[in-house]
Amino acid sequence: MSARKPPQRPVVFLDRDGTVIEDADYLADPAGVRLLPGTPDALRRLRAAGLELVVISNQSGVARGRFTEHAVRRVNAEVASRLRAEGIDVLDWLYCPHHPEKSTDARYRQDCACRKPRPGMLEEAARRHGLDLAGCVVVGDKLDDVNAAKAVGGRGILVLTGQGRDAVKAYGGKPVEADAVCEGLLEAAEWILGA
Repeated sequence: MSARKPPQRPVVFLDRDGTVIEDADYLADPAGVRLLPGTPDALRRLRAAGLELVVISNQSGVARGRFTEHAVRRVNAEVASRLRAEGIDVLDWLYCPHHPEKSTDARYRQDCACRKPRPGMLEEAARRHGLDLAGCVVVGDKLDDVNAAKAVGGRGILVLTGQGRDAVKAYGGKPVEADAVCEGLLEAAEWILGA
């Protein structure tokens, strides 16, 4: 008799900078963390609906020598602390410290599988926690976020916070890759829960 595989857990992957918090251009100091308006309410609604939350973030500032991995973890811990204070638990925090070209440190100068739009961080989170990638949603302010969703068969939402508005302008309207374009995380949560 074979053991049944437990059901996979539904998940929303969230970009950090420009989606959950203000995009502060290579944020290295936890004191600079500012939750975007509507973030706590949006994340509470998603958790109340039984969705897991995982933050995935390209942090090429490490590769570029702007800050260390320790600084990334400190900022993540500050965001997590502020969300916990609002009653929100994030299942996991993953980041990619690499850049394919812009690093003088060979450890970080690589064309890796984890840097969005590649799906390495999503796949790692799924392995760790038994998450449903085919049914996942990725919310972010760049097309790389949307395309990471597409790489695993999920849905991608582009938010107009952070760099999202510039992405739409450069594309000349709604990017075809995006399943939805939303003003911010609160509207994205409403779209997810209504979809």
